[in-house]
Amino acid sequence: MPSPLIRLHASDNVLVARAPLALGQELPEFGVRLRAQVPAGHKIAARRIAAGEPVKKYDAVIGVAARDIEPGEHVHTHNVELREFDRDPAFGADVRPVAYVPEAERATFDGIVRADGRVGTRNFIGLFSSVNCSATVIQKIAAHFTPERLAAYPNVDGVVAFAQTSGCGMSSPSPHFDLLRRTIAGTATHPNIAAALVVGLGCERNQVADLVASQRLVPGETLRTLVMQEVGGTRATIAAGVAAVEAMLPRANQVQRQRVSAAHLKIGLECGGSDGFSGITANPALGAAMDILVRHGGTAILSETPEIHGVEHLLTRRAISPAVGQKLLDRLAWWEQYTRGHNGQFNGVVGPGNQAGGLANIVEKSLGSAMKGGTTPLRAVYEYAEPITESGFVFMDSPGYDPVATTGQIASGANLICFTTGRGSMFGSKPAPTIKLATNTPMYTRLEEDMDINCGLVLDGELSIEQMGQRIFEHILRSASGQRTKSELLGLGDHEFVPWHLGIVS
Repeated sequence: MPSPLIRLHASDNVLVARAPLALGQELPEFGVRLRAQVPAGHKIAARRIAAGEPVKKYDAVIGVAARDIEPGEHVHTHNVELREFDRDPAFGADVRPVAYVPEAERATFDGIVRADGRVGTRNFIGLFSSVNCSATVIQKIAAHFTPERLAAYPNVDGVVAFAQTSGCGMSSPSPHFDLLRRTIAGTATHPNIAAALVVGLGCERNQVADLVASQRLVPGETLRTLVMQEVGGTRATIAAGVAAVEAMLPRANQVQRQRVSAAHLKIGLECGGSDGFSGITANPALGAAMDILVRHGGTAILSETPEIHGVEHLLTRRAISPAVGQKLLDRLAWWEQYTRGHNGQFNGVVGPGNQAGGLANIVEKSLGSAMKGGTTPLRAVYEYAEPITESGFVFMDSPGYDPVATTGQIASGANLICFTTGRGSMFGSKPAPTIKLATNTPMYTRLEEDMDINCGLVLDGELSIEQMGQRIFEHILRSASGQRTKSELLGLGDHEFVPWHLGIVS
């Protein structure tokens, strides 16, 4: 049987409970007796930790003892204090060459090759609202295309409405305005979108014609536009939209999957509902899978900037140049200004679910979160929804809020999302599907209908991190080839398009 406690590093002064532990329980192999009831995933003191002494997990400082902590005591928010500490960026110090797999030997999947050479993993027709005022119209158009009406188009995965709640009442020009347009355009031209229809009201700030022109979009058979005030109102626009999609469907249905290199995969990395096992099982296993992907020429996209706060030096040490490392630090400096004076995760406090799962603060959470990116060099840093052109491990700036982060990753070009969760997230996405990875077996068993992969097998001693990474990589190839994920089978993804609201609403 696996030990009831996990020692992550010989230098750590805390141990992690593999399962719930009882008050007074003797653990002679670690020389401690439990001084509290401790939930699974939480920490106990391996030895006495004096007040002010660093608390170490993964051989990294996650805070300092707020008071003397005795061996066997529960170590959590009640006795750990987060303090700022110096972190040497050491640009490039940990860069190691990647042992790329020769092109002829790289893994493959059945993808959808577009006219420009980009490769999709799904085949949707997308409907986009330039403003909230046209959101209902595109939802009504999408609702018209029931499975029965799409039965004649078996190669089309669906007609999806990407409604959003902005587009007016916002400052323009502004970074917020540019970001919204970039997100809409990036999703509308995504390789998983066969054709797109953009619908506006007519008097909004985000004018359809200006949106199309500013983003260098080209209207034609695969991109059409409608303006409600010009077409004749709600009913007339719905009818015109249905007709436009009906005209797009035959061409969209002509696609055929073909064998392509895994180098065409761009994977958005996300975590939500993290727990004390996230940094022990699912996140490092996903990181191992991303190391495999990078060796095969693919791209891994780490995001959630607030969730690397405190461990950013671990990424800058892997930056291929000082310029790349500094760009990451610049984004963190921007976030420090952006969140100043607000009670946000960036400033230290993690969510209730994270705390219940055993995470004491943002640094402890960030240590696990950053593991999703694996160990290969950091090749580029992108702003939110900026097109990703570099292969390998990259970073895209985003909030930690799951729908906003994944919306940006998909707009940047991610054609699959891998989402780790310890508490049990029910997230799904379109047009790029989400694969959900559970950190522990009890949660996976309880929520198996929503979970794709059980990384708790690492915790159970059945698989190593490397073996689980290989299993994840193989699952990615199957999903990219068209195998439905659990969230797809449940019909999730129609309401998870959430562009980042960056600026004021007036």
